[in-house]
Amino acid sequence: MVLTTTAVLSGCGRADAGAAADGPAAVRAAGTMPRELTPAEQAVVERGEERLIESCMRKKGFRYWAGRVAGAAERQGHGYVLHDVDRAERHGYGGRFAAEAEKARLADRNTAYARSLPRAELIRYNKALDGTPEQGVVSVELPAGGTVQTLRGGCLETAAERLYGDFPAWFRAKKTATGVAPLYTPGILADERFRRALRAWASCMREAGHPYAGPPEIREKLPALTRGMDAAEAHAAEVELAVAEATCATGTPLYRTARALDREYRAEKLGRYRDEIAAHRRMGLTALKRARALPGAAD
Repeated sequence: MVLTTTAVLSGCGRADAGAAADGPAAVRAAGTMPRELTPAEQAVVERGEERLIESCMRKKGFRYWAGRVAGAAERQGHGYVLHDVDRAERHGYGGRFAAEAEKARLADRNTAYARSLPRAELIRYNKALDGTPEQGVVSVELPAGGTVQTLRGGCLETAAERLYGDFPAWFRAKKTATGVAPLYTPGILADERFRRALRAWASCMREAGHPYAGPPEIREKLPALTRGMDAAEAHAAEVELAVAEATCATGTPLYRTARALDREYRAEKLGRYRDEIAAHRRMGLTALKRARALPGAAD
């Protein structure tokens, strides 16, 4: 039960400098915290990255098709509690998006193409895409513990470096910035101010005919609730619950309390990671500008 990094319990939702100007050192010098990319902007960057991977792989002699990228609406609604009633009325908990993503995964041409290759060519394909240990490995210690690594030398690195700049700096900033939630979310969930607001939300939900102790319980039980329904019935059931959840989140103190606590706990717990978080945002904004400048790019 983890909250999102900055939009926390929301449920929704510069000049082209070189890499050296976007890392943590530049952030310390500037002393500012850049804004985050919007969901729509993040989709633009990822589409650009897919196009760059496609170009790189074709130059190496392999076929590659730019993969499906989630749109702005699909990226919203993943926080602890929904609060946007209009979005809930349209998309529920995103079940239709999940179905579309699964359909695309099963029909993925890159997977089919890779499976069709002879073993020796498949090995070459994977090296071209992912890189190899001989070309280098980037390692990052995660804020909550553990280490994550990625290979260097493949088209994944080529595309990322084209957009973000210094690939090792980007990878470290990304994994750090997106890995801080476990450092502060347990404190929010245990805070009596949050627990009191959650009880008020649960009372509101009971009065609406939906007796759930918290939003995570809805997500946990939703598959069983919609089992056996056709797509239209499942969507209607999703929407009914999602609208009730969002209505109660804003009709009780839950949403505003969660946002206030998020700001409080992040300020208290994440100071040591401020440079990395800011570098992640700054490099993302650089990538957005570069992605928009790619041939055929469209927001």
